[in-house]
Amino acid sequence: MAVDEESMQSVLNRLRRAQGQLSGVIAMIEAGRDCKDVVTQLAAVSRALDRAGFKIVASGMRQCLAAADDTAPPMTEAELEKLFLALA
Repeated sequence: MAVDEESMQSVLNRLRRAQGQLSGVIAMIEAGRDCKDVVTQLAAVSRALDRAGFKIVASGMRQCLAAADDTAPPMTEAELEKLFLALA
């Protein structure tokens, strides 16, 4: 299964955000910035990656659920993402 078109742009945006934030972390470390600032920025990278990963998982789950049972409406990606984020 592939990431559906509806989710792809969101996933790419989140991954690009994480990429930019990671570059910022590297620059902060090289510049000798305070550890608290570095850790705060690194946590933002982690959240962006987690959200992109959960969006990918939610997209796949949505496709599986939609194909598995046509009698009930499948969960939305937002509902699945919320559930996965609650587990993090």
